[in-house]
Amino acid sequence: MSRLPIITGIDLGSSTIRIAVGEIRPEGDLHITGLGEGPSEGISKGVVTSIEDTVSSISACVEQVERMTGNSIETAYIGISGSHIISQESRGVVAISGADGEIKHEDVERVLEAAEKVATPANYEIIHVLPRNFSVDNQVGIIDPVGMTGVRLEVEAQIILGLANQIKNLNKCLYRVGIDAKEIVFTALSTAEAVLNKRQKDLGVLVLNIGSTTTSFAVFEEGDVLTAKVLPIGARHITNDIAIGLRIPVDLAEIIKINYGTSLIEKASKNKIINFKDLDEKESGTVSQKEVAKIIEARCEEIFKMTDKELIHVDRNGKLPAGVVLTGAGAKLDGLTETAKKIFKMPASLGVPQGFVSGINKAFDPSFSTAVGLVLWGQKSVGKNSKFISKLKIGSKIKKIFKNLMPY
Repeated sequence: MSRLPIITGIDLGSSTIRIAVGEIRPEGDLHITGLGEGPSEGISKGVVTSIEDTVSSISACVEQVERMTGNSIETAYIGISGSHIISQESRGVVAISGADGEIKHEDVERVLEAAEKVATPANYEIIHVLPRNFSVDNQVGIIDPVGMTGVRLEVEAQIILGLANQIKNLNKCLYRVGIDAKEIVFTALSTAEAVLNKRQKDLGVLVLNIGSTTTSFAVFEEGDVLTAKVLPIGARHITNDIAIGLRIPVDLAEIIKINYGTSLIEKASKNKIINFKDLDEKESGTVSQKEVAKIIEARCEEIFKMTDKELIHVDRNGKLPAGVVLTGAGAKLDGLTETAKKIFKMPASLGVPQGFVSGINKAFDPSFSTAVGLVLWGQKSVGKNSKFISKLKIGSKIKKIFKNLMPY
């Protein structure tokens, strides 16, 4: 058994469960030592639909990783997604409690608690309180107000919420597997940890994680989260469109999408003919690559246009200098970055996990961005980047909140 700090991230996708395990070496580097993936049963569009099936799926994947690493998994950072996830802005205001007017950690804790007391929808629970900045007596843009002097302390924050019953169901599944959830993290935020750097977050960037049945995204500017959301549409919808359009089984449609698909009609050839029998002996018929591209392009443009509407709501459409970073298993589709440039009218690139060392090539695949990102998120608690938290000397609940303010 390794005595090095072990961090586990579990990405509960609608089609695939992915697990990443990392070790923090004595020199402070994070090494991804184990990966696992397996079919996800009992989860649909990020929501637990069957506890029994979900428990079985998680257990099978956990056993796979435990055999690979030789370590038992008892705690993990868990990714949560689904169209029930919402975000809203909040503001907290308190008076400085000390007679000398000096801001103490207790004042910071009180103002963050005040920001939490927003009018939340019925049956929703707060997942994250993400401070953007603090203000002391109308002096704005303060990152760490502790030690300053003033009368009034304010904070602007972004609140991420999810359905309380879904969070409880998720915790119930993990309890049945024997895993303690150290923290439940919105997948768009953990993905950003893996594929974005500080400069991109400061300039302004959209990270778009294309999953099987959902697409989650977060918009960053000046290091802060401006908005985040989950769209109920993903890569499986592209496959379904191909299956319906060509009247073929879904499994065959997936093979065609992966091997011949592109989201750019101009890159496809009408002379390149796909023979169904070559891919599935039970099927007959042919189709040109260009016809397949037409089907794929329409759905990809729809996903991007839905996202662009959300950018319009925060007045950032076409205005993010660092552009769009696509990641997730669905982002590997040929031509997708070019389609993104066309729709968003901004730079676009494929985001791959970074910020760690690993001898496993799969760790650098976009499909593992969320799982690896959860490990990186956890590293903030026990690695080098925890210095800012130690300096604050605040409670565990507030430590979670302040993780998003830590320097890189």
